[in-house]
Amino acid sequence: HGLPAISLGWGLWDQASAMTGGLDAADLARLGREGVLALSTAEALELFDTAMIVDEPFLAPARIDLTALRAHAVAVPPMFSDLASAPTRRQVDDSVAAAKSKSALAHRLHGLPEAEQHAVLLGLVRLHIATVLGNITPEAIDPDKAFQDLGFDSLTAVEMRNRLKSATGLSLSPTLIFDYPTPNRLASYIRTELAGLPQEIKHTPAVRTTSEDPIAIVGMACRYPGGVNSPDDMWDMLIQGRDVLSEFPADRGWDLAGLYNPDPDAAGACYTRTGGFVDGVGDFDPAFFGVGPSEALAMDPQQRMLLELSWEALERAGIDPTGLRGSATGVFAGVMTQGYGMFAAEPVEGFRLTGQLSSVASGRVAYVLGLEGPAVSVDTACSSSLVALHMAVGSLRSGECDLALAGGVTVNATPDIFVEFSRWRGLSPDGRCKAFAAAADGTGFSEGGGMLVLQRLSDARRLGH
Repeated sequence: HGLPAISLGWGLWDQASAMTGGLDAADLARLGREGVLALSTAEALELFDTAMIVDEPFLAPARIDLTALRAHAVAVPPMFSDLASAPTRRQVDDSVAAAKSKSALAHRLHGLPEAEQHAVLLGLVRLHIATVLGNITPEAIDPDKAFQDLGFDSLTAVEMRNRLKSATGLSLSPTLIFDYPTPNRLASYIRTELAGLPQEIKHTPAVRTTSEDPIAIVGMACRYPGGVNSPDDMWDMLIQGRDVLSEFPADRGWDLAGLYNPDPDAAGACYTRTGGFVDGVGDFDPAFFGVGPSEALAMDPQQRMLLELSWEALERAGIDPTGLRGSATGVFAGVMTQGYGMFAAEPVEGFRLTGQLSSVASGRVAYVLGLEGPAVSVDTACSSSLVALHMAVGSLRSGECDLALAGGVTVNATPDIFVEFSRWRGLSPDGRCKAFAAAADGTGFSEGGGMLVLQRLSDARRLGH
């Protein structure tokens, strides 16, 4: 109707609302340090009344700390350009300040043993963590706990990086706390940078052909039904010829009473009671891998098992898993999504998607161990692990990686695969495959996981693996 209108771009109110109700005292303090202060209800209403008599179509009622805004902004946002102009010599001043900070900190560390240098820098890191989060003391911060589990998000990560940049005078990446995900690792990195220690130079090895250098298996780990938790257990099972299939497990929340029905057309049921199941697939030590409780709950047991198998396989190869950070080590994992967590009632928002996706499985291993080779999840159904192994060998031979974790994992978190194959009449009634036999009457399903550590033979011999 051609009526006049005013648009108000409100700043932060201190009164909780649908948009601000999730902010706690630490969040408000962080915003305040960046120059955004909360309006009281009285202040906001007064600004609203003022907006009604100002001849402007768009206004931004907000409470701004101009000093903090100037101090934290590399460039003043266009909206505030008339309120806080950027100093013309800001970049020069920042460079001088950074040099002074770096010099002062380096002088403080000079002459101290490495352990004491690390302690000083860890104290610095913990101090800034406590300042940024605002809900914990420096002494209470676990130096080996992941920043994500301490409560960091993308915004607090940037503030942490900015504070450490000012305190150390170093040029630090915006992805700092993701590259060095615990206080201890971050302190070690800062010490290396301040000391000017040379970074490891990574050389791309010459391409080798199959005839020049075979691929060696230097370590392995496994989980299979029948209490098989190691290669030795697997060998004993094979020697003894044990049948490790069993009835459906009672600890997975399946409706066992209604799941079995000899009628292949019975909805929601299957005509077998038997399969291969790994004991204790719900057992997992999340803290060992730097995973928080909520995220661990959302993680598909296949991802958990893959982490455990990767760690164990490396240890069996005589390789310290914590010593591979930054190395050209690849992860090639055969894994399919099994439907875990799709109907979880627990509050796991923010972790459910990454906990379910098979594509995340290999990347999670690479992230936890800090590996910088390829991280590939493979789903070609029954051949997934074989294809993953094939890709790992190719990656080693091409020089794409120097060490490779290759294997696969399957955990039947739901009975869906048994139900689906019953509809197709493709399931063996006794749960056993009888390949190439006249008695073959369908497929049987089992679960488990295996992981190999692969290396070029010349490298394995040179390193004593």
